[in-house]
Formats: sequence, C-alpha cells, structure tokens
Amino acid sequence: MKERVNMLKSMTGFGRCEELSEERKIIVEMKAVNHRYCDISIKMPKKLSFFEAGIRNVLKQFIGRGKVDVFITYEDFTENNVCVKYNEDIAREYFTYLTKMSETFGIDNDIKVSNLSRFPDVFSLEEQTIDEQELWKLVEKAVKGAAEQLVETRIAEGENLKKDINLKLDGMIEYVSFIEERSPQVVSEYRQKLTAKVGELLGDTKLDESVLATEVTIFADKICVDEETVRLRSHIQNMKLTLEAGEEIGRKLDFIAQEMNREANTILSKASDINISNKAIDLKTEIEKVREQIQNIE
Repeated sequence: MKERVNMLKSMTGFGRCEELSEERKIIVEMKAVNHRYCDISIKMPKKLSFFEAGIRNVLKQFIGRGKVDVFITYEDFTENNVCVKYNEDIAREYFTYLTKMSETFGIDNDIKVSNLSRFPDVFSLEEQTIDEQELWKLVEKAVKGAAEQLVETRIAEGENLKKDINLKLDGMIEYVSFIEERSPQVVSEYRQKLTAKVGELLGDTKLDESVLATEVTIFADKICVDEETVRLRSHIQNMKLTLEAGEEIGRKLDFIAQEMNREANTILSKASDINISNKAIDLKTEIEKVREQIQNIE
C-alpha cells in the first residue's frame, strides 16, 4: 500500500503488524504522540539490533513529526539453529599436556575420549548463521505494515481535527463581521453623545460643526480596526487553504494562529465598546482553542 499524500495528519496514532514465516514471527507495534520534532525510539531484541538504521530509514518515509515508540518482538521456531562445535586444537593441547604430565611424574596415562571431551571448550554450542537478508525482508515488511496502519490512524484523526478547526474558523469569521458592522455604529453613537453633551454645556450658543467633526474624526481613527479585521480575514482564509494542503503543515498553522492572536489583541486594546470587547475576547478564546488543536497536527 502506498502512503496517501496531501492528507492532513494528526501526530497521534497507533499501528501494529504481525509477519509470520515457517521459521520466524515478527510483531511490530508503534504508538505516536505530539512532539516538536521527529523522535523515534525503538525497543527490540539484541538479535535484531543491526537492523536499527534500516528500520529508522523505513519509518522516516512515513513519519515527519511526532514522538514514536516502536516495539518489536521476535520468535524463532527453528529447533536446529544451534550446533555442536568440536575444537580439535584445544583437545590436542589438553592431550599433549596430559601426556607430558604422565611422562614427567611417571604415572599411567589413563586418558579416555570421554574424559577429554569434558574439558572446557573442547565442545561448545554455537548458533547457526542467520540469513540476514531473509530476516530483514520479514522485519521490513512488518515495520512497513505497522507504519502504514499508523499513518491511517493519523489521517483519520487529522480529518477530525480539520473539521473542528474549520468550524472554529467559521465562527471567528462571524465575530469579525460583527466587529466590522459594529465599529461605524460606535462612531455614530459617539457623535450623538458628544453633540448632546456639548449642547448641554453651550446652551443656546451655536455649535461649531468643524470642531465637532475634528473630535469625531480623532475618535474614529483611535478606535479604527479596519486593518486588523482585514488581516484577520486574510489569516483565516490562509489557514483554511493550508488545512487543505495537508502534509506537515503544523508549524505553518501555528505561525498563522500567532498572527491571528496578534490582530485580536490589537482589536481588544482599541475597543471602547463593550460589545466589540466581548467579541474580541471571544476571538482570542477561539484562536487559543485552534492553537491547541494545531499542536496535534504533523
């Protein structure tokens, strides 16, 4: 099975594969969680340790980011994988020295084969050579199978994350629209309040419209968030497009979310209206939720 490309992946997942031959069984299990980089930990029998570099190369074809723990178990069904080795040179040395002892001390040489065979290292058990190429094929197949399953679970979780983030982005668009609609009303209400207040103070004296207009303009400029809302819309749209791109986008999404939070903070600092303040707070809350979800994306 080929890896599916252009799919958003979570960093959380699980994979398992069991490969069986007449002589051996290999089981590979792996689990992955969030991590800033690609961190792969492998636990396996010493007999397979010389395959570690190859296993890591296989996994890097499937995993871009995340902390991945890999567990490999190995069973050998062969009964004749150990043989007896006869060390003739060692036996000859033992025999030579025993014969010399007999001559030196003038005692009978009663050496028998059964006695000689009991001396250390005359006979030893030795494992037969394993066909490394054949064993690697089995290990590689199991590793790939587990990795493919891991990717499938990551893709499934990634799709759920994408749906959730898109829903939150749609809600943020509504908050931005409210702020855009409310801002001119705030300026209009300020003008009305200012006109009424000045009228109270001046009484029948004629109101200087130019002064009033200047004051309203200064206020409008002070609370204007047009640039911030335009950039927010742009960031939201960019995030939506990036979500569709898939393939290792977690870092980019996190950067976009930081920029969105910056604009929301500016809107909140400029707000002189309780309704806009509340929406800016709602924006920041949703952005933080999005950032939490992004931490799970590869």
